[in-house]
Amino acid sequence: MQIIRARVLGMCMGVRRAEELARAAAREAARVGQRVYTYGPLIHNPQAVAALEAFGVHVLDTKAIETSTKELPDLKNTVVVIRAHGAPLAALSRLQELGASIVDATCPRVIKSQRLARRYEQQGWQVVLVGDPHHGEIEGILGHTSSAIVVDGPTTALQVAEKLKDVPCALIAQTTIRQEDYDAVIEIFQTHLKTMTVEKTICPATRERQKALVDLCAHVDAVLIVGGKNSENTKRLYTSAIECGMPAWHIETADDLKAEMISFERIGITAGASTPDFIVDEIQKALLTMTER
Repeated sequence: MQIIRARVLGMCMGVRRAEELARAAAREAARVGQRVYTYGPLIHNPQAVAALEAFGVHVLDTKAIETSTKELPDLKNTVVVIRAHGAPLAALSRLQELGASIVDATCPRVIKSQRLARRYEQQGWQVVLVGDPHHGEIEGILGHTSSAIVVDGPTTALQVAEKLKDVPCALIAQTTIRQEDYDAVIEIFQTHLKTMTVEKTICPATRERQKALVDLCAHVDAVLIVGGKNSENTKRLYTSAIECGMPAWHIETADDLKAEMISFERIGITAGASTPDFIVDEIQKALLTMTER
């Protein structure tokens, strides 16, 4: 069996930066006797989060921060790292009120979307966010506005566009959605709205991984998509592999490998933008070991 990796895969710039900032904060905190937390899971990969936990970086429940429940630890003299997806302004203020020092690891591209949303709203535009309403990035951007609307696909887009036909709208995409999904929403708004503008906020890393996957599919017989089951961009890679007509599996670790996978002569591997390199390496090594049995 031949194993071929996608030419672009794994952690993107924003995720690597967030992980590096968290580890640097943990090293400094250990030196001065502080505890370090992240605002929710730093990235959407359970294994990466577990590795950070072992390094001394603990996860705060974002809902506990909003409601100040008993589950919330004492945050005086602590460090809280804001995850790559960002956080609402109210959460940042609340963390400061509770005595935490903040390290902002928000992806620069997400910060750009937050700023765009605030600017358009200040100028009187209706901000429309295109993406998953339950995703941390979208929740964070919503928390930088007072009246933004979220649409998660063509059906919701049609409902919203029909109501806003006389309102100037600014569309801002979640950085990790597929361009095809964004284009479908844009087309609906263009059909119904008199005035609108579209921001190009999809991260190039998302497009690069999608394109690299399509290229990979032309040279393999099956594909493994590696990444957290809670990672939206990894799920979209899996969907794209299926749309390419490939036998495909979305797996998190080498423990998810199945015997049927080694029946293919050429198997491709790609990974979502939150997937650490060591997991991809472990999976490739385990595949090779399976073929030798």
